Amino acid sequence: MYKILKKDGNAKRAEFTTVHGVIQTPVFMNVATVAAIKGGVSTEDLEGIDTQVVLSNTYHLHLRPGDELVYRMGGLHKFMSCNKPILTDSGGFQVFSLAKTRKIREEGVYFHSHIDGHKLFMGPEQSMRIQSHLGSTIAMAFDECPSAKAEHEYVQMSVDRTTRWLLRCKKEMERLNGLEYTVNHDQMLFGINQGAIFDDIRIEHAKRISEFDLDGYAVGGLAVGESHEEMYHVLDTVVPFLPENKPTYLMGVGTPANILEAVERGVDFFDCVYPSRNGRHGHLYTNRGHINILNARYEMDDTPIEEGCGCPACRRYSKAYIRHLLKAGEMLGMRLCVLHNLYFYNHMMTEIRQAIEKGEFSAYKKRKLEGMLEFDSQPVSQDYNIARNWRKG
Repeated sequence: MYKILKKDGNAKRAEFTTVHGVIQTPVFMNVATVAAIKGGVSTEDLEGIDTQVVLSNTYHLHLRPGDELVYRMGGLHKFMSCNKPILTDSGGFQVFSLAKTRKIREEGVYFHSHIDGHKLFMGPEQSMRIQSHLGSTIAMAFDECPSAKAEHEYVQMSVDRTTRWLLRCKKEMERLNGLEYTVNHDQMLFGINQGAIFDDIRIEHAKRISEFDLDGYAVGGLAVGESHEEMYHVLDTVVPFLPENKPTYLMGVGTPANILEAVERGVDFFDCVYPSRNGRHGHLYTNRGHINILNARYEMDDTPIEEGCGCPACRRYSKAYIRHLLKAGEMLGMRLCVLHNLYFYNHMMTEIRQAIEKGEFSAYKKRKLEGMLEFDSQPVSQDYNIARNWRKG
């Protein structure tokens, strides 16, 4: 059940009740691709940084350890010792990201595994069965994510097929939830709006999938090559045509600024690999912008990453020590940086919810964006050698 507690313009403060707990929205979902946050972060760590929802990857878990194994272990919650809600994607994004090895047909998609090249097929029914084995709180419908630069004719064809796939997903999930030995009989289903950057396709698709009366609706196919302005335009165009009485999820987005802009447009759920990926390379988010802790200026800096931050790294360790750990290729350095970034995102969502409750979201957004001046940014690619050195060690 989804209940709006307060609106401030289009920004929504809501609660989403699931079998695994109540989710306070807007919310950021911490990305645990293969049932773990990269960077040595445990489920216990996540509980200590106010994580509400974990997101795991259907495609990758299907390949290893295998969804059947997870099922035999009692489902993903028991497997990773997680008592929080878990959302699993559908594998649909891999249709986009593995474009060179895929063949899309009406029945589904033929892949080659990125691990060993073996043939793999996934369609709506297969995706639902895998996610049912995982027993996630929320399952995503199987879709195709067309490129933002695709031609109008192709995008229309793709979206029409995604709608047909959604009907098959819904029917299969209803069947699976009714089986005696299903892990989670209350598994929810979110549909996904697609349409690249074409307003007419996006709007019509939003109208069509709204008729399915699903548990929630996502806006997909963004942050895949379009500009930020195009992303915000799509949200302005599409969100008004999605059910207001259901949660809205912007998939794979994004930066703190992206999140603030999307909340203002009525979005509830977010996920992104940025905080963990950037953290592993020493790029840290603060209320004054992001810093590259590998810079020489921090070699003898005995202050925390950010004064007043309540994350495990800032409560105890200095920039100098964390920089040393990264330079030495010590896993602890990556772990502390990832924990800081995830805490920053989760805490920002708490601030957003409080601002909406007070009717002060616009003022909060303005202060937050003005404060986050990128005073020390460097391209992340310069620091990939740190990760490579750690793996060699």
